[in-house]
Amino acid sequence: MDRIRVARVIARLNIGGPAIHTILLTAGLHPARFESLLVTGVEAEHEGNMLDLAAAKGVQPLIIPDLGREISLWRDVRTLGALYRLFRRWRPTIVHTHTAKAGTVGRLAARLAGVPIVIHTFHGHVFHGYFGSWKTQAFICIERGLARLSDRIVTVSEGQRAELAGYGIAPPDKIVVIPLGFELDELLHCQSYQGALRAELGLAADTPLVGIVARLTAVKNHHLFLEAARLIVQAEPVTRFLIVGDGELRDELENRARELGLAERVFFLGWRSDMPRIYADLDVIALTSRNEGTPVSLIEGMAAGVPVVSTAVGGVPDIVADGVCGYLVPPDDAAGLAEAIVALLRDKKKAQAMGQAGREAARERFGMERLLSDVERLYTQLLIEKGLN
Repeated sequence: MDRIRVARVIARLNIGGPAIHTILLTAGLHPARFESLLVTGVEAEHEGNMLDLAAAKGVQPLIIPDLGREISLWRDVRTLGALYRLFRRWRPTIVHTHTAKAGTVGRLAARLAGVPIVIHTFHGHVFHGYFGSWKTQAFICIERGLARLSDRIVTVSEGQRAELAGYGIAPPDKIVVIPLGFELDELLHCQSYQGALRAELGLAADTPLVGIVARLTAVKNHHLFLEAARLIVQAEPVTRFLIVGDGELRDELENRARELGLAERVFFLGWRSDMPRIYADLDVIALTSRNEGTPVSLIEGMAAGVPVVSTAVGGVPDIVADGVCGYLVPPDDAAGLAEAIVALLRDKKKAQAMGQAGREAARERFGMERLLSDVERLYTQLLIEKGLN
């Protein structure tokens, strides 16, 4: 029996959850049943990429240089043509797109090429926190049209599913939830790294460390993290802060840290490939986003046993049980964020209990085997519906 061909399309393999997700799916789907191809574009400056992970997993992406995040009519038309020709030549049974740009050109090309099954995964959305009202409404209208070209819409959390249904993107019965899945073993057992990061930074072994892991871009709202840091040091002066990631706002955020008198207290680490070593020394993992899908840093932090303090946006409440794995606060509430972090720094017993609860939740809900099982089940269901199984 011929293997089922799956073309997976993502705009770029920049550092983050969607890239990890698509690489692991491409590598992990049952090889006797599925033949997978990963198609991607090129990352922007400062974004970093996950090509090392792809190589380690034996995945060789097909790169279409014009496919990327930014909207460019001429480049997008060329990408549409390139994908159409690819699908006509390779003849996939399933095209599964990820992220907005790839979902637009990928779904259009798939339908033009006569692909039997078309699926799109929302890892997040731009329906609030990114643009003005007119531009936002335009994106909503586009996604409603694209949903009609899709056999299923996949979200990574129940909260995101409810949001998309509320925006009228697709009827609820067309939207399915498949949470992200990761290789968590090293994070689940990262205690052996404790002390290494503090030693690298020249800090005492008992220095409280609060970290945020995210692209340095506006929607992640690192300014809120810095405002909270200013309040935290008033209560706990020895606390130090880590900002892991890079992006277009790095210079601006470094300048803001200096303005707030935090230059000696905040470490900008850029992108790191040794994340278990980072999480092993954190006392609190924070996230300050205005909008989120399913933030990988919180799942990774929980797997490492780190309590969470995050803004309650997007899919975050589906990951973090408030008062169990950490604390959730309203967006743009620096005082609330600082208060929750200080509470965990002062109550080590509570922090340890929340960290352990988070580790168990991550182990149960976000493992790789569960992800592969969920996706293969969805593909099988659609193949049966189309009479292709």
